[in-house]
Amino acid sequence: MQPSSVVHSTIVIERSYPKPPERVFAALADPAKKRRWFAEAENQIVDEFEMEFRVGGIERLRYRLEGDVPVKGIPITSEARYQDIVPNQRVVAASTTSVGNHRISASLVTIELLPTENGTDLILTYQGAFFEGADGPQSREAGFRKLLDRLATELAR
Repeated sequence: MQPSSVVHSTIVIERSYPKPPERVFAALADPAKKRRWFAEAENQIVDEFEMEFRVGGIERLRYRLEGDVPVKGIPITSEARYQDIVPNQRVVAASTTSVGNHRISASLVTIELLPTENGTDLILTYQGAFFEGADGPQSREAGFRKLLDRLATELAR
């Protein structure tokens, strides 16, 4: 039997935000807000961002990276389908990521929002399968940590 060319990983990241769950959920659900913290980043050219926030709806981000990166200028596409949405409590999406025409991963992402005395605890659980040429679990975890930092910036607006 040949060794598997798939690397499986589960990543769990917890954050606390000093805003109520309704405000955090709005940053996940509103396309303009989500584009700001999720799609728009330094050294990233957004070619397409669309979001239909409903169960069964699709979210698609296509972008290119600038600067000193191995995939400079190559389109990167992330496409997700919302599997479950409970307002102010939970969002679950199944997604794939491709670099050029090469699929590098498939995943299930669950975001839970828990009310606290000081605002909201967010728990992000990423369950991924990384294929040949993928960025791998460490890179993906670092990326999610940056995204959640940018979410904090969006919530402070």
